[in-house]
Amino acid sequence: MSFSHYLVDLAKIFVSSSIINNIILIQFLGLCSYIGLTDNMSSSIGMSFAVIFVTVSSSILTWVIDHWILIPSHLQPVLQITSFILVIGSFVGLVQIYLKKASPNLYKAMGIYLPLIATNCIILGVTFINSMNNYDFIQSIVEAIGISLGYTLAMIMLAGIRERLRNSDVPQFFKGKAIAFMVSGILALAFLGFQGMIK
Repeated sequence: MSFSHYLVDLAKIFVSSSIINNIILIQFLGLCSYIGLTDNMSSSIGMSFAVIFVTVSSSILTWVIDHWILIPSHLQPVLQITSFILVIGSFVGLVQIYLKKASPNLYKAMGIYLPLIATNCIILGVTFINSMNNYDFIQSIVEAIGISLGYTLAMIMLAGIRERLRNSDVPQFFKGKAIAFMVSGILALAFLGFQGMIK
């Protein structure tokens, strides 16, 4: 494969993972933090940065473990899930330690959702997508960046809409999570319009 074709392939991976197959609005993974933290823009941005860091870092390290240790040793089917979860949990621990020291208010605002990154199906899903598609090192990083930026896009869009809805005349029984799910459904329909852009 020529270098130009490789760059086009990377661009397709990025656009597909971030927009066309958006991890939240199309694949419906990671909805707990998506609904739980989008009532506040600062919490949404903080969680998005945490997810970007953990997703990209985990993808790098799990690719190395998978291709340099598990596959050559024929241990991939046995130890892949365990090793991937340990790597993700370690990076989440680093994020928790950093936020607790650097930004205690954001740490408190994130609450239970911050340690839940360790079991976030998005991050574990990225590592398995990379492995199943047999992506090389660069493709794995591009996929991880694309998925985590797609997550960020969905979080910021919903947070912005929910902040505006707070000052709108919404019927009482639609307020809170109900209107968040309704808006998410409309956003998901909009994102379905991107299907078929890349084949």
